[in-house]
Amino acid sequence: MKLYAISDIHLGFEVNRQAFAALSYHPHDWLILAGDIGETSAHLEFALRIATQRFAKVLWVPGNHDLWTTSTLADSARGEEKYQQLVRLCRSYNVLTPEDPFAVWPGSPGPHTIALLFLLYDYSFRPTHVTAGAAVRWAMESGVLCADEELLHPDPYPSRQAWCEDRCRAAEQALRQAADHGPLILVNHFPLREELAQLPFLPRFSIWCGTKRTEDWHRRFNARVVVSGHLHIPTTKWTDGVRFEEVSFGYPRQRHSGRRIDHYLREILPCSLSTMQSPQG
Repeated sequence: MKLYAISDIHLGFEVNRQAFAALSYHPHDWLILAGDIGETSAHLEFALRIATQRFAKVLWVPGNHDLWTTSTLADSARGEEKYQQLVRLCRSYNVLTPEDPFAVWPGSPGPHTIALLFLLYDYSFRPTHVTAGAAVRWAMESGVLCADEELLHPDPYPSRQAWCEDRCRAAEQALRQAADHGPLILVNHFPLREELAQLPFLPRFSIWCGTKRTEDWHRRFNARVVVSGHLHIPTTKWTDGVRFEEVSFGYPRQRHSGRRIDHYLREILPCSLSTMQSPQG
């Protein structure tokens, strides 16, 4: 029994849909879909239909692309309404979401609470001399502007920062309670630490990559592994003895064309945890 994770499968690309449709059967394993499944509810349903046929249990957190409001009638909902629409779709497939009680992994190396999080970002991944109000302009000076500024609406919140603050506050309360009962696996689409939100060719894109509010959550909440996506840079890193896994599949141009999607499934439990050693000891 294994716990796998993958994110950023971006099913708006036909080649990505074909790749995901070829996913192998894992009848005893669990799969985390860590956001950016696609841009429409149809993309998410495509993924859920396949994943629930191939895995014993499926868990989902939203990415920014999932929350975009497109021009199609089926995806005209905005903000919180769009998010709740996707939650209802997941529940129709018995897929767990951040709105459900945390699941407990029953396999080796022992019980771990899987905390599914939806936290967004607040432009705080920026230099100290740049104010929050000037963050987007600062990013645009380098020629980068995230499509979220046009397509990810915060309704009914006054801003994405306010939505992020509300999500973080609620998550902290749930995590405090869960951490008292054993080790956690934290799952969020966006990285939880600023040092991880580094894109070599788009450094100022960092403002759309998370919030400094979560900088110490891996220590505060007894995390063994932190799972995220968003960056399209699959990596394994260690901080304070905690393993951080970026599990992106990514756009077609970013991958080795000869590899099946199974190659990109990241094993979170049990083998990776029990056999990998932190460089910090």
